[in-house]
Amino acid sequence: MMDISVKIAITAPDGVVHEHEIAAFEKGYESAAEIGLSIGDSKALLFNLQQEIVAAQTAAFCADHSICPCCAGRLRRKGNKSVQYRTVFGDITIDSPRFYHCGCHAGSAQTFSPLTVLLPHHVAPEMLWLETKWASLVSYGVTVDLLKDVLPIDQRLNAETVRRHLGRVASRMETELADERYSFVATNAYEREQLSNPEGPITVGIDGGYVRSREKGQSHFEVMVGKSIPTDRPDRYLGLVQSHDEKPKRRLKEILKDQGWQENQHVTFMTDGGDTVIKIAQDMAPASEHLLDWFHITMRITVMHQYVKGLAHPDPEEAEEMARYLRQIKGYLWNGNLHDGQVAIDDLIMDLDEIETEYASIKALRKAAREFQTYIANNAWMIPNYAERRRYGERVSTGFVESTVNTVVGKRFCKRQQMRWSKTGAHLMLQTRTRTLDGTLRTKFQQWYPGMKPDGDQKMAA
Repeated sequence: MMDISVKIAITAPDGVVHEHEIAAFEKGYESAAEIGLSIGDSKALLFNLQQEIVAAQTAAFCADHSICPCCAGRLRRKGNKSVQYRTVFGDITIDSPRFYHCGCHAGSAQTFSPLTVLLPHHVAPEMLWLETKWASLVSYGVTVDLLKDVLPIDQRLNAETVRRHLGRVASRMETELADERYSFVATNAYEREQLSNPEGPITVGIDGGYVRSREKGQSHFEVMVGKSIPTDRPDRYLGLVQSHDEKPKRRLKEILKDQGWQENQHVTFMTDGGDTVIKIAQDMAPASEHLLDWFHITMRITVMHQYVKGLAHPDPEEAEEMARYLRQIKGYLWNGNLHDGQVAIDDLIMDLDEIETEYASIKALRKAAREFQTYIANNAWMIPNYAERRRYGERVSTGFVESTVNTVVGKRFCKRQQMRWSKTGAHLMLQTRTRTLDGTLRTKFQQWYPGMKPDGDQKMAA
């Protein structure tokens, strides 16, 4: 066995060096399990080290603020109490003195506590960031278990505390958003011509997903998620509850702004054609185009193909004719031939109405065809020549958004999760989760707390 002692030397502002022993270990060396610090050893070491550092820092801060800034006189001390400061390496008990204001600098209050200004929430910013980051990726309970396993944090930390802290962080983000506007176009055509050459184009895909609702009479509610992919900058995620959010356009505008967007820069918005999704992107960027996602067109055609396969059993000739129509429709739309495509859809519907068959799902097929006709008519203005775009290497589908829906919504809100959500709770969670996934949560904390260092923030894949 061998004895190991760990000491710390702290130099106070007056130059005096204070040395303290913070840990002592008795370690063996006969097996692999004894080599190095155990998790328990490291927790004790980090907690004691944090305690000494925090005590020295807060004592120095209080000493600096015990002198009147006007006359340089020493302030009278009223008393002292202990406060708890929650850090990544444990809950630290701190001496918090209270002083009388100097007569030459008296304010509305007779006394003040310097630590109230320094530590208003009694939670270290990095602890708040760590809780928010992991609670955005996994459940609150798993977050608590994870932190307790590897860090010397207080055992009283629970899921409700983490949930409340995440809500506080997300609410602060919400208060920083400026007011919503119908349009964010701030320049006229002449002014846009005078702007410098923009970076490459930006592609924005927006789609919807569903979350289990905790409200009575409602099983699910819709959430909007999106992904903004610039040419030369990191991707960003978007998430909101449309029926709850009062600033959807402002939210998207801020994401584009963070990516260096300017009004003469080309932006392609790709959606599924839903009204709520389109409204978010409309009047957002002057140099923009709106495209109907090819995936959602083919998905509807595929559904009709499945019905036609069933029709082939009782009426093979009729099924072959319907399949031919569907192939024509797909080809016309793929090549941007909207006129012939709509004619083929009309012919399909007329022939379906005339079919006399015992096929049980014929009504469902007719309904799907009529809904497809309406879908194409309503979104005709967003249907380009997909074949030409593909030849030039441009996007034709928001497959990346489908994966975004799964990443942002499915893995935290739905899949294997029994939790039901309020609209407010889901909306706030979406704000921290999207920032965690695209790697900007730490950046936001650094804006709030300038002393935080940028290390430790990496793009997460939940």
